[in-house]
Amino acid sequence: MTAAGAPGPAGAGRIVVVGASLAGLRAAEALRDEGFTGELSLIGDEPHEPYDRPPLSKAVLSGRLTTDRITLPRVRNIDARWLLGTAATGLDIPGRQVVLADGRRVDFDRLLIATGTRARPWPAAAGGGLAGVHTLRGRDDADRLRAALATGPRRVLVIGGGFTGGEVASGCRELGLEVTVVQRGAAPLASALGGVLGRAAADWHRAAGVDLRLNTTVRALDGDAHGRLRRARLSDGTVVDAEVAVVATGAPANTEWLTGSGLAADHRGVACDSSCRALGTDGATVEGVFVAGDIARWPHPLFPGQLLRLDHWDNAVAQARTAAHNMAHARLDHRVHQPLPAFWSNQFGVNLKSVGLPHLADQVAVTQGALDERRFVAAYGLRGRLVAAVAVDSPRVLDGYAALIEARAPFPPVLNAPDGPAQLQPVDAEFTRPTGYAPDGAHDHDTRTPAAAVSTPMAHP
Repeated sequence: MTAAGAPGPAGAGRIVVVGASLAGLRAAEALRDEGFTGELSLIGDEPHEPYDRPPLSKAVLSGRLTTDRITLPRVRNIDARWLLGTAATGLDIPGRQVVLADGRRVDFDRLLIATGTRARPWPAAAGGGLAGVHTLRGRDDADRLRAALATGPRRVLVIGGGFTGGEVASGCRELGLEVTVVQRGAAPLASALGGVLGRAAADWHRAAGVDLRLNTTVRALDGDAHGRLRRARLSDGTVVDAEVAVVATGAPANTEWLTGSGLAADHRGVACDSSCRALGTDGATVEGVFVAGDIARWPHPLFPGQLLRLDHWDNAVAQARTAAHNMAHARLDHRVHQPLPAFWSNQFGVNLKSVGLPHLADQVAVTQGALDERRFVAAYGLRGRLVAAVAVDSPRVLDGYAALIEARAPFPPVLNAPDGPAQLQPVDAEFTRPTGYAPDGAHDHDTRTPAAAVSTPMAHP
């Protein structure tokens, strides 16, 4: 045994994975592939086997798929003990135990934290408890929302114009439902992609018949005498009648169960190093404890000074594999998690795909196509360096942009693309920065689809 009771590389011992979703399942499979032969346990608060979340705001909402068809495929037999339907409520690192809601304690030698995020609920005092008010994060959420939409409500209110909000609004319009989207910013997607693409997204909403309310917030949701949602009161003094509301205002990390554990964990996630090793409140790595998926906040070598949290499908898979490898090998053989962030979203008949970190940019330029044609590529730069690219209905071109980002290419990029403008015209990326923000300074940023969206956490690579 090594320090703190953790077992040596691979071999026997007890590994516990908390979080039985995409990252947890793929990590468990990778652990077996890496040669771990000991006792493996997976803990999940939901009663369902691991399932795929991106279809929830797409195929499930539209009725093309039911939630019993989105179970994740098993790549191999992991020979694990499944503890589903009971949440983890505490972590005792010195005692090497995970505490469950039913009072049980699960012993471990090594631990992977993969508890992800949840949808931020609407405050009960402002109408969050009314029948007809929904969030969309899990399988049960999707079933309830799909059933509500199937009743044919006269109007659906979507609170939040991030990726999840846009996907929900798009799905509702496909079902023939009237939709109002309330967005506190100047444009949908603006916090993730900036004002230039945000205005293009606003055009997509309006062209699809969405009643888009910008620079506006919901003050309260009102119900009838039976506790059913009937209307929303907005900050501009107007009232929107609606029988269904979908709250898509962000995704805090599921870290409450780690309170008092000594880990550097809060609503933003759990901090870890580039090898996925969890960090304590003192900044030191914690022996035998690893983090992966939507809950992880980690440094990327291309973006120094950042701790990134990515609510992205592809990152969850890659980070799970990195963590599993490092759990099964000695520290000298550890891998660094450094894939380029990437995600995609389908809404209003548009496929949008991104690589890099657009939110860091100070400038943006359309490098191929044209905004008004709904087929274009926008490149994002920070102080003369290319940091991201977003393609609308042009996903295949992004591999070339990804290579340039990884090579730290200058901005604006020299592409000589046949569908590019005669001369690139970089403009302000139009991101609203918090006070004291410094794009290359030491601060934290959650890069997620605002559900993401962020969050988003429904955004898919």
